[in-house]
Amino acid sequence: MTTPRDLFIVSMDIASDRPVERGDLSLALAGAEVIDLLAAQAVSLDGDRIVPLYQPTFTDRLLEQAASSLVRDAPYESVSDWLWRRGRDLSSAYLADFEAEGQITRQRRHRWLLVQSTRLTLVDSPARRRADDRWASDEPVLVALAAAIGVHGEASADSPGVTDESVLTVLDAVDDALQELATERQRRVSRLEKAAQDNRQRGW
Repeated sequence: MTTPRDLFIVSMDIASDRPVERGDLSLALAGAEVIDLLAAQAVSLDGDRIVPLYQPTFTDRLLEQAASSLVRDAPYESVSDWLWRRGRDLSSAYLADFEAEGQITRQRRHRWLLVQSTRLTLVDSPARRRADDRWASDEPVLVALAAAIGVHGEASADSPGVTDESVLTVLDAVDDALQELATERQRRVSRLEKAAQDNRQRGW
């Protein structure tokens, strides 16, 4: 398993204060991919620039895809730019992979008489159990990524934190991107509210 897949499982499996936004999850998944590429020594960071070192073969299709899509020409790509480029609809790509592998099922529910809805449910699998074990052990990278998107566990005060400087750079970039996305969402809400108010004033 990979950190992005573990994060995806945790985002579905662990109760949170609010539903995880798909855009937030996509950015965090892109950050998790960089962290796994760093761990595999496929990349290094020069400041905030992602420098490809070599391209190992990954058994995970999406992580292999991530490695293949790295910018390999100087001045390379910043972590922030990677998050926005790679992160576009990335949560949907992971969802499709999980469904194709049979790790997620869609349960159809009837509401009232006519309306139907579907609920995504993780099946019991070795992958899910490994992710849950990693979460239960307060693994610092997974905990930090999950907390960034609003998924909080019960980490104790003496749980270890992230100490690797490159990983911290990625986590900071994820936090900044999430804040930027939240600000943009608020701007959109404000524009819609202003437009609705203008329409009411015009009598529409």
